[in-house]
Amino acid sequence: MKTLSGDAVAQSAREAITAKRGILRLAPTWVPRSFLQPGRRIKLHPDDYYALGKDRGGIDERWFGSTTHADNDGAPPDEGMSYVVYNGERFLLKDVVEQLGGEIIGDAIWDKYKRWPVYSKFFDNMGPIPHHHHQSQEQAQLLGREGKPEAYYFPPQLNTVGDNFPYTFMGLEPGTTKEDVIGCLERWNSGDNGILDYSKAYRLKPGTGWLIPPCILHAPGSLVTYEPQWGSDVFSMFQSLCEGRDVWRDLLVKDILPEKHDDLAYIVDQLDWDANVDTHFKDNHYLEPIADGDTACDGYADRWVVYGDVDGEQKFSAKELTIEPGVTCTIKDNGASGVILVQGRGRIENTPLECPTMIRFGEMTEDEVFITAKKAQEGYEIENRGTECPLVLLRYFGPDVNPHAPKVGDHRK
Repeated sequence: MKTLSGDAVAQSAREAITAKRGILRLAPTWVPRSFLQPGRRIKLHPDDYYALGKDRGGIDERWFGSTTHADNDGAPPDEGMSYVVYNGERFLLKDVVEQLGGEIIGDAIWDKYKRWPVYSKFFDNMGPIPHHHHQSQEQAQLLGREGKPEAYYFPPQLNTVGDNFPYTFMGLEPGTTKEDVIGCLERWNSGDNGILDYSKAYRLKPGTGWLIPPCILHAPGSLVTYEPQWGSDVFSMFQSLCEGRDVWRDLLVKDILPEKHDDLAYIVDQLDWDANVDTHFKDNHYLEPIADGDTACDGYADRWVVYGDVDGEQKFSAKELTIEPGVTCTIKDNGASGVILVQGRGRIENTPLECPTMIRFGEMTEDEVFITAKKAQEGYEIENRGTECPLVLLRYFGPDVNPHAPKVGDHRK
């Protein structure tokens, strides 16, 4: 397949948008993590989880609608970035956005950010991820990077088994002191540094989720997770051993100013302390789906699965659309979205949709698209062409696109 760049991207992208009625087909984007073990539930062929080499690590993530580079050692320049595929050619979604701007992502997002500033992914691990946090915008900018809020939703279709540890440690127990955490970092080379002794694990439930702002410690568990987030790959690991696996100290300081690598008080001060020791942590971060309108009689349901603000701003949001067999519906959104199909087969406009059973590394699929902003606002038609099960897709949106979305805690109303 020919890879395009430069002026040729804009021409082919416009042709694709016209031919596909505002829908761009995306190729699967696979990302390895050298310090984690794949959970093997995101439909990659069993022989391909180490397709990039054991030294790069197992593939445990698939990124959606991404213009963000994966910050991995040895990663090529396009790792983590989505490719548009059209007419036997491919080109980076990042290049499309840079050349067509508001035509693709909407004028408001383009004018403010000059990029598509969010992405989503599946991450799928056999066990938990080490306790870590993501830097705030202010902290990340010190290294020329972006901060990273994120959110989780656990798709039931991908979580028929929970693997080794379907629980997530989040925050710190009330009463924990900064000196306690500094002590853990001082014990990095003594084996298990004990950071989890100061945290609480929450049982993960398929069909629910969480909103996690920057600077909050969390150790995601072993459910397959759909994760809308800001377009960044910064983090700081605070746990020295995870399931007996070594966590390199380099992962503690990779996004810390070099002159501060041994300043443990500085590193711990990056945490949002009040948010970490919040006595009502679950109340302030837990999410359950909320219906957007009453459309069940029409054969479909659109539900908010990621919502809420981070520091008073909506950074991203996400919905789960379920369409019954034989039903066709028209959806209108406020802005562009990245879409992944998790069940069924059908079409979106004139583009086929089909959820794969198994994917070979490098193989094209028909389960991922990007809906341009103009098309989203005009409305797009989706049909479930199956006869046995609902068609289910997840789509995420950029910042401030859905001001009418629910707030954290609204599921209790």
